[in-house]
Amino acid sequence: MLSDIEIAKQAKMLKIGEVAAKLGISEDEYEPYGHYKAKLSESLYAKTKNDPDGKLILVTAINPTPAGEGKTTISVGLAESMNKIGKKAMLALREPSLGPVFGIKGGAAGGGYAQVIPMEDINLHFTGDMHAITAANNLIAAMVDNSIQQGNPCRIDPRRVTWKRCMDMNDRQLRSVIDGLGGKPNGTPREDGFDITTASEIMATLCLASSIADLKARIARIVVARTYDDQPVTAGDIHAQGAAAALLKDALRPNLVQTLIGTPAFVHGGPFANIAHGCNTVIATQTALRLADVVVTEAGFGADLGAEKFIDIKCRMANLVPSAVVLVATVRALKSHGGVAKAELGEENLEALERGLSNLRRHLRNIREVWGLRPVVALNRFTSDTDAEIELVRRAAAETGAKVALCEVWAKGGEGGRELAKLVMEEASHADPAAFTFTYPDDMPLADKIRAVATRIYGAKNVSFTPAAMKTLKQLTDEGCGRMPVCIAKTQYSFSDDPKKLGAPEGFTLTIRSVRVSAGAGFVVALSGDIMTMPGLPKVPAAVNIDVTDDGKITGLF
Repeated sequence: MLSDIEIAKQAKMLKIGEVAAKLGISEDEYEPYGHYKAKLSESLYAKTKNDPDGKLILVTAINPTPAGEGKTTISVGLAESMNKIGKKAMLALREPSLGPVFGIKGGAAGGGYAQVIPMEDINLHFTGDMHAITAANNLIAAMVDNSIQQGNPCRIDPRRVTWKRCMDMNDRQLRSVIDGLGGKPNGTPREDGFDITTASEIMATLCLASSIADLKARIARIVVARTYDDQPVTAGDIHAQGAAAALLKDALRPNLVQTLIGTPAFVHGGPFANIAHGCNTVIATQTALRLADVVVTEAGFGADLGAEKFIDIKCRMANLVPSAVVLVATVRALKSHGGVAKAELGEENLEALERGLSNLRRHLRNIREVWGLRPVVALNRFTSDTDAEIELVRRAAAETGAKVALCEVWAKGGEGGRELAKLVMEEASHADPAAFTFTYPDDMPLADKIRAVATRIYGAKNVSFTPAAMKTLKQLTDEGCGRMPVCIAKTQYSFSDDPKKLGAPEGFTLTIRSVRVSAGAGFVVALSGDIMTMPGLPKVPAAVNIDVTDDGKITGLF
């Protein structure tokens, strides 16, 4: 059996000009980065502004398990399948972070015969967007400390600098550091830390910006510290927005690549789906909708995180309405939610599957009843799945009015997703944009927005706020942030804030321990549970199997 990277290397790639031509993009509207990837021009977004939009298909999933679900693989395969059934389709995905690539998760370019390529480039440095975001983030950090050093005109309290440095790598050693040591010439000693680049507010801000001017204005609003008398200090106060935007000028332009069979794909932006909104850039999605009849996009983690934030943050800000939602699941993952150990997932177990189907049912209910959207279940098929297990999944989905498509895109590429593509287009043809609703309205108080997500989407009975969280919510409301959407940071493995509560737990209390504002992105982050913004490497990281041969061929990526 060939590995993902071996399959990717066997693909005959189209030159990027041929891929662009499929979308009607002329040579003066993109800049090649080698033969097989390109950046779109700054002008293309504006040029296509009045073009009619295609149909937006959101791919999400049940809560992730150690068994794996294959959400990105299904996304890639579905776009290929759409082209197979005669639709002008394309992808809009996030960029991978080097942290997971070298850590435990591996790359994020799909798998098997449903991949975006050049896979090695996409999973590694790609077009340099991650490095630009890292540089912009750290420029702001340097300017904060320099302002303190050079007379502190903003009266920044060094104990209340909230802006961290970042790097695009898993490195637990940098979570908490003390810097500025070595005497007055080296700055003011203070506690500091690093986030991974994908958790940086700069990443979230870039992904929601609609232009350089908008990006600059958003950066200026970012809160980087507080004064001695508890007033916010912004990146604009230290005059960092112009230089930061200059570093991000090219990163704001979407990246064009292709799938194994030449389906066009935008791979652009990569915010974490727990601490941020977990989907690709607004610019990439909106541009794709103007260039294609059908656009397949993906939201990170399960629908309780990725889809909820895609809808309540991205769709709200960018005026997007999905025509259909694909909920990815596997029999193995559902049995995992039913309490089956990973080593036993290949054995038929209808009782455990029935227990695990509670997770699927709740996600389907949320999609249909809370958001007013039309779901289709994509059952990513494994050879160990039995007919009885598949039939049980079909019956469970049918109870909520959803249909199930068996998918074999990993093994067969676009040919393995024809059934899914046809079902999705059938649902999309009946979509009613007027039925689409958010989880909460703009004018609802911040605490009530958090309660709405917790009770309506997660199934919580109530929400508990620490005194510090309530104080911050009041302060943010007083400072004019009350109409912002909320972004709840919690474990991806459960509807609750306890990763051990699988299936569809009920009657629990969601505890919000702290709150902070991502003013540049335009949302308020509520942290529940223990969310790491700088992951560590596992005992055996993926990096130990990655190598490069003497002739420059990369091996070990997956």
